[in-house]
Amino acid sequence: MIGAALRAELAALLGDRIRFDAPLSRYTSLRVGGPAAAVAAPADRWELAALLRLCAARGLPHAVIGGGFNSLARDEGLAALVIRLKHFRRLEERPGHRLRAEAGVSHSQVLNFCARRGLSGLEFAAGIPGTLGGWVAMNAGVPDRDLAQVLVEVEVQSPHGHRRVHLPRERLVLRYRELRGLAPGSVILSALLAVRPGDPTSVRCEIERRLSERASKQPLDVPSCGSVFKNPPGDYAGRLVESVGLKGHRVGGAQISPVHANFIANLGSARAADVLALIEHARSEVERATGIHLEREVRILGEDA
Repeated sequence: MIGAALRAELAALLGDRIRFDAPLSRYTSLRVGGPAAAVAAPADRWELAALLRLCAARGLPHAVIGGGFNSLARDEGLAALVIRLKHFRRLEERPGHRLRAEAGVSHSQVLNFCARRGLSGLEFAAGIPGTLGGWVAMNAGVPDRDLAQVLVEVEVQSPHGHRRVHLPRERLVLRYRELRGLAPGSVILSALLAVRPGDPTSVRCEIERRLSERASKQPLDVPSCGSVFKNPPGDYAGRLVESVGLKGHRVGGAQISPVHANFIANLGSARAADVLALIEHARSEVERATGIHLEREVRILGEDA
């Protein structure tokens, strides 16, 4: 709970861009989760910095959420301020075959912009859901390519709101589906990506090919959180879960997708507890049968860095 005095301060700073006791099911792709103490959508960098300073001064923890993919909110909610960067939507071509995108730019905006301008190099990301900030935080990618290969620098707001820095790729530690090297609580504001000149029609065709391929293999018509587990070296998490007979397995309103076993779908009445039970059951069964411990790719809000 946020006390009355702090509520008043937050409301004075953000106006109608903050909601208190807001259900996180509205902001996550799985459509599950209890309330956050507050959900804020700062209008610009100044407002975000002021918000972080206020949170630090009042001891209010914060978490950042993008499109809500790869994010799971527990049923009991989160005693923290959740920050959404939906107003950070600037996207522009920069000299030297570079693309600057703010953290709130959606995956479809990035790819459509590239297709219109004939900018090649990001086609691999077609269909990877979420926003640019989430792409960076998760080092999003496909088996043969990820964001680390096109990332030039990241603009970051310090966790207490006192300074912004531009960190070149060399100062970041980008591993399989994770970014390390930022102070806890830092907020990714934008990223500079390397692209190359291309033919707009060719770029569009490759994007559409990848979108079509993804649609044929993944359950895109039901709420899910994207890939649940990271692929272990030399294998695929979906194959392993399917190999122990769990494809289509249900707990409550959640189901391991019959289309792709590395996805968990909300059939309409799922709770976070159902999803977590499926995750732990799948992990346990795979480890029992194969000795492989599957590492979660989906992050639990407020618990995973």
